[in-house]
Amino acid sequence: MGHNTEPIRNAKSLGIPKMLLLGLQHMFAMFGATILVPILVNNYFDGEGLSIQVTLICAGVGTLFFHLCSKLKVPAFLGSSFAFLGGFSAVANLNTGIFATMSMGDKLPYACGGIVVAGLLYLVLALIIKLAGVHKVMRFLPPVVTGPIIICIGLSLAPSAVSNASSNWFLALIALSVIIIFHIWGKGMFRIIPILLGVAISYAAALIMNACGFTNPDGSAILNFSNVAAASWIGLPPFIWCKFDMTAILVMAPIALATMMEHIGDMSAISATVGKNFIEDPGLHRTLAGDGLATSFSAMIGGPANTTYGENTGVLELSKVYDPMVIRLAACYAVVLSFFPKFSEVISSLPTAIIGGVSFMLYGMISAIGVRNVVENHVDFTKSRNLIIAAVILVSGLGFSDGVTFMAGSASITLTGLAIAALAGILLNAVLPGKDYSF
Repeated sequence: MGHNTEPIRNAKSLGIPKMLLLGLQHMFAMFGATILVPILVNNYFDGEGLSIQVTLICAGVGTLFFHLCSKLKVPAFLGSSFAFLGGFSAVANLNTGIFATMSMGDKLPYACGGIVVAGLLYLVLALIIKLAGVHKVMRFLPPVVTGPIIICIGLSLAPSAVSNASSNWFLALIALSVIIIFHIWGKGMFRIIPILLGVAISYAAALIMNACGFTNPDGSAILNFSNVAAASWIGLPPFIWCKFDMTAILVMAPIALATMMEHIGDMSAISATVGKNFIEDPGLHRTLAGDGLATSFSAMIGGPANTTYGENTGVLELSKVYDPMVIRLAACYAVVLSFFPKFSEVISSLPTAIIGGVSFMLYGMISAIGVRNVVENHVDFTKSRNLIIAAVILVSGLGFSDGVTFMAGSASITLTGLAIAALAGILLNAVLPGKDYSF
């Protein structure tokens, strides 16, 4: 088709206006999932849970802090982590000890305190990697392990894309079609910002449909601006200070075991996308430390745990613009939006169907990156050990859709499907004979 497929590693070459648009595209990619976490947590805490404004500023500042820790080299965005939702629900339902007479709003700071400790556990693993050396650690994470894990990351998100799109398939297909058309046939800048164009054009279609009296198939309004009208133009995010209690810590902190495994998988996905080994340079210990400290900072002021976002990895793959500066622009947008409640609500009004249509492409891209990781590293699937490892990872990652919950003392701990897949793959790779890969 005559397109230049060379990646762009210095976005300044495109000019400032185009850089700003690229940052906006990344912000739209992360926005839906990032604000969904506080929306869900609010349900657990009867409306006294996390704030969208605080969530946005924590995502932005956390991302900038992560970039500083990783020497400004890794194009990753840190949004809200879904892994801790089970922990939030468990803390909300605590009714013994000091929690017996607490309101839901009083319980929230203790849940955040548990996440602060969870974030600090990242530093422990980062220190181990720093002392032992990333080469020794990565012996346990060859492409036969990381590739299928990356595939699972994308496919495990697929039901979310379908569920969102099913609220209005017409809008979802408009968003998906626009992205495909501009990515394949677009020229110049239009080919680099297909996600932003997909969101803008499908949102314009939603405005027209809503004005004409159309509704979603379930009878609900396509657009709801009630929260926009009620929101103020300018306002400080409602920060809260975390509190600590051993019961809440034992509920939240162990979840870090799962999210640390997901972090390694995400770093492998971003490395495979960009064509640079970020696990070695700037080093897995730096990215883990950045993720952990960003998570602890967020929870300290009443925000959710942070995690590297696969949605933005999909944007990197589509746009071929790998400059981390673009991600930092998206982070700055998130920080600015956190002080403008009305603008935050305008973006929050984006129909879930459009988010679903965009996610069709982004989540599929993540899985495709995993396949490419396996192919480019010449993983030999004629060997039984490699087939076994990949098979167990794929079934574990996709089969344990609700994770596995077990009791540790009085605390209920849930390992996500991705964490189970990562642990199973690492264990099998360590014990099965016939290793054929060196980091």
